[in-house]
Amino acid sequence: MSPLFEYAPAPESRAVVDIAPSYGLFVDGEFREAAGGRVLKTVSPATEEVLSEVAHAGDEDVDAAVAAARRAFGPWSALPGAERAKYLFRIARIIQERSRELAVLETLDNGKPIRETRDADLPLVAAHFFYYAGWADKLAHAALGRSPHNGTSGPDPRPLGVAAQVIPWNFPLLMLAWKVAPALACGNTVVLKPAETTPLSALFFADVCRQAGLPRGVVNILTGDGATGAALVAHDGVDKVAFTGSTAVGKQIARTLAGTRKRLTLELGGKGANIVFDDAPVDQAVEGIVNGIYFNQGQVCCAGSRLLVQESVQDELLDALRRRLATLRVGDPLDKNTDVGAINSAEQLARITELADSGEAEGAERWSPACELPERGYWFAPTVFTNVTQAHRIAREEIFGPVLSVLTFRTPDEAVAKANNTPYGLSAGVWTEKGSRILAMADRLRAGVVWANTFNKFDPASPFGGYRESGFGREGGRHGLEAYLDV
Repeated sequence: MSPLFEYAPAPESRAVVDIAPSYGLFVDGEFREAAGGRVLKTVSPATEEVLSEVAHAGDEDVDAAVAAARRAFGPWSALPGAERAKYLFRIARIIQERSRELAVLETLDNGKPIRETRDADLPLVAAHFFYYAGWADKLAHAALGRSPHNGTSGPDPRPLGVAAQVIPWNFPLLMLAWKVAPALACGNTVVLKPAETTPLSALFFADVCRQAGLPRGVVNILTGDGATGAALVAHDGVDKVAFTGSTAVGKQIARTLAGTRKRLTLELGGKGANIVFDDAPVDQAVEGIVNGIYFNQGQVCCAGSRLLVQESVQDELLDALRRRLATLRVGDPLDKNTDVGAINSAEQLARITELADSGEAEGAERWSPACELPERGYWFAPTVFTNVTQAHRIAREEIFGPVLSVLTFRTPDEAVAKANNTPYGLSAGVWTEKGSRILAMADRLRAGVVWANTFNKFDPASPFGGYRESGFGREGGRHGLEAYLDV
C-alpha cells in the first residue's frame, strides 16, 4: 500500500473506562473477597500488562453464591413477567448508555479490535436483553411443550431454579448476555463464572445490575479458574448448567452431570465449512470468507475455518482473497483502523502455532500477507493453507485462530460430503446465486446454523447451537427460552 494511503493512528482513549486495581466476587448484591484470599491477575493480550487482580472463588464462595441465588429465586420467580421485564429493559438501556466504556474494557481484556466490540459485540449484548425482556410476560404463548398432535398445551412453563453458567473468553460479554437474559426472563436466578483470562466485563456487568436495581442474589458472579467452574457445575444446589467452551470440557461436564436431575445445554467447538460455488459473486464471497475466519482473530466457535471452493474458480477466488488479506491491518486493538487484534493468551497462541506448524509439516502450503507484528503481546498473522487434504490436522482439528484451510470440490455431493466430514456440526456457509441450491445444501449440511451468502451474522431472535461434538440445545430466539423452563 502506498504511504499516501496509509491510515493515520486513530486510538480510542483508555481513559474512557476506569479499571480498579482489584475486584472481589459479586455475591448477593455485594462485592466481597474470596474466602481463601486467593487472587488471579488478568492481562492485556496486546501488551502483556497486568490490568487488574480479581478474586479466585473457592468451594466456600461457590456455596455462598448458590445459596444467595436460591434465596433470591422464590421472590424473583414470583414476580409477574412484566415486572421482570422492567429490570431487563433497564439493563439493556444501561448497557447502551455505557457501551463505549464496555467496548474499551472488552478490547483491553480480550484483545479483539475496538471496531468489533463497538460495532458488533455491544449492540448485540443490548439487543439480547431487549429481546428477552419482551418475552418475559409471554412465556405461556411461546408454544413450548405444545402437543404436536392436537395443538393443546399443558400448564404454563415454570422456571427451573438456579442456573450455573460458565462462559468462554472469546465473546465474554456477549456470551453473558446469551445466557443471563433468557434465564432472568424465565424467572431463574444465576451464578455466572466468566473465563479466567477475561473477567472484567462480567464484573462491570455486576455494577450494571446494581445500577438497574436488580434484587440481591438474582445475578451472582464468581471469578476464578477451571476449578471454580467445576465446583459450580457439580454443586448440589444448581438446577441447570449452561456451558460454552471447548468440546473436551463439555464432555467432562456431561459426565459430571450424568444421572443427576440437572438440565444441561452445551455450545462447544466447531470446524465450519464455507462453501463457494462457481456462480458465487467473488468479491462478496471473499468478504464473507474474511469475516468468517479473521473476525475476532478466528477465535470463534462457528468460524468458517474450512474453505471449500469449487475447483473451476479456485485460482480466481484465491487471488482475490490474497489481495484482500494484504489490506488487513494487524496491531493495536484500541486503534479504530485495526482489523485483526491480539490472540487472547500465550496458551492459545502456542496452540495456534503448533497446529499451523503441523500443517506445513504435513505438506500443506502456507501463506500470510506481509505484516509487521508488534514486539509485545500475543500475535499471529492471518494465514491461508492450500493443498490441504481431509487427512491434515488443520482440516480436522479446531485451531481457534486466524488460520484458513482451503479444500476443493467438483460437485455439490462432494461439497456436502467434505463439509460433513467432521465430528463437529455448528456452522456452515453457502455462496451461490441459486436459491434452490442454497436450500438443497442447507437441508443436507449437518450444521446447526447455515448462512446463505453471508457469514457470522447473529440476531437475538434466531436460535444458535450445534450437533454432535458441537453440543446440544439452542441459545437465542424462542428456542432459547426452553433451556430455562420446565415444559
